[in-house]
Amino acid sequence: MKSKTVTELKQMLDNKEDFQLVDVREENEFEVCNLGGLLIPMNTVPDHVEKIVKDKPVVVHCRSGKRSANVISYLETNHGYTNLYNLEGGILAWADEIDPDMPKY
Repeated sequence: MKSKTVTELKQMLDNKEDFQLVDVREENEFEVCNLGGLLIPMNTVPDHVEKIVKDKPVVVHCRSGKRSANVISYLETNHGYTNLYNLEGGILAWADEIDPDMPKY
């Protein structure tokens, strides 16, 4: 599975690269803190596959990286995605390494 570090994601955002950011956490988690990605909670991904693009890089994240890894495995196995990257350490790593003021839960 391909992945990106939070530092790499920050560079992508700073450089205004063309990619999609997908957050697979629950809505209540998204409300606590988020990176501005498209919210598709993990259990709803099968119903919203069409919202995840195949023609540019897609960084998928959750709280720690476990749920996003499961979503990526599902999408690669069942829907033929080859453009997905898991955010290593998830939003917790972002809070630790990039934005120490971000609330953690």
